[in-house]
Amino acid sequence: MTQDSLLKILESDARLSDCEIADRLGLTADEVSACRAELEEQGRIVGYQAITNDDEEVGVSAFIEVRLTPERGGGFDRLAERIARFDEVKSCYLASGGFDLLLQVDGCTLVDVARFVSEKLSSMDGVLSTSTHFRLKTYKRDGFLFGVQPSHERLSVSP
Repeated sequence: MTQDSLLKILESDARLSDCEIADRLGLTADEVSACRAELEEQGRIVGYQAITNDDEEVGVSAFIEVRLTPERGGGFDRLAERIARFDEVKSCYLASGGFDLLLQVDGCTLVDVARFVSEKLSSMDGVLSTSTHFRLKTYKRDGFLFGVQPSHERLSVSP
C-alpha cells in the first residue's frame, strides 16, 4: 500500500473507518491505522473536517486578492503567516497572477468584512492593495456539488 492510496481514499471520505479502508486496499486495519498515524506525524494529514452547505447560514464570505511587497530574505512568507493568523481568515493561499495572496474571509455582515479589510488588512505594512469579492452562491467546494443531483450520464462528445 502506498500512502497516496490512503490519502486519496481519505480525501473522498474521511469518515471511513480503518476497517473499511483496509477492505478497499486489501490490508489489515492495524496497517491502515499505522499508515494514517505516520501521515499525521509527517504533517501530510493536517486535519479532518465535514464539508457543510453554508449557503443557508447567515453570514458573509469573501475572497480577497492582496498585493504585497515581498520582504528581503523572507519573500511573502512572514507577512502571509501574520495575515493567516487573523480569526477572520478562513484560508490563505500564495497565488500567481495580478495579486500575491488569495484569502477567504468570513464575517457576520458585510460591514464586518469591510472593517477587517480597512482596519486590519489594508493597514499592515507591506500590503499594497486589496480587492474584495463577495461569495454569492456555492456550486462546488472541495469536490462536492451543492444543489445538483449527480448525473451518471456521460457528456456528449462532438466531432
